[in-house]
Amino acid sequence: MRAQKFTLAAVVLTAGLALTACQDDGDAASASNDSASSSASSSSDASSAEGTGGSTSSAGGSTSSKGGDASAGDDDAPGSGGGQINTGPCKTANLSFSTAHGMGEGDFMVAMKNTSDACSLKGFPGVDLKADNDGGTMSAGRTGVAPVSVVLKNGETTRFHLHYTPNNTGGSGVTITSLVVTPPNETHSKTVPVTLNLPVTDKPSGDINVDPVGTGKQ
Repeated sequence: MRAQKFTLAAVVLTAGLALTACQDDGDAASASNDSASSSASSSSDASSAEGTGGSTSSAGGSTSSKGGDASAGDDDAPGSGGGQINTGPCKTANLSFSTAHGMGEGDFMVAMKNTSDACSLKGFPGVDLKADNDGGTMSAGRTGVAPVSVVLKNGETTRFHLHYTPNNTGGSGVTITSLVVTPPNETHSKTVPVTLNLPVTDKPSGDINVDPVGTGKQ
């Protein structure tokens, strides 16, 4: 009977030691897992920090690119000469003049090319015709054509038509050697050399009339 008690006690003691060992192993495994988790967390944080640094660098690059775009935009700012913004009436000093005979007899064209910032023209030009050898001056009248508004970018051209009666009388007539042109809404004029032979007349305008700028065949 006594030997049986010792055996039972030994079994209980052995079971207790085994349970303790299992607990110790579990604690060690838990500690190991905690350590691994802590290490992984540190690694993730470091990686996240590096990613954030990369984003900052990218943002810096984006800011630099935007600054370049702003600089490029300045090239197209108003007043650069190539824009479409209307800066007001065209000035005589910024217009280049040339002439050509029209399609029909008695039709003469004066072209005006804008050499500066975008501007506008609307209305009748003033046109005085000067004869050779100080033969006097005639001022062109106006036709009944309605004016239109014309916007000229830098380098663009518009025209107006001058209508006159050619000299078919057989006589020498009057030879016009220059036109003094004043663009609409301007006070400064430009003298343009021409050669037009007109019949002698006592009319102040000499049967010469001008269309508004931008009308007729352009």
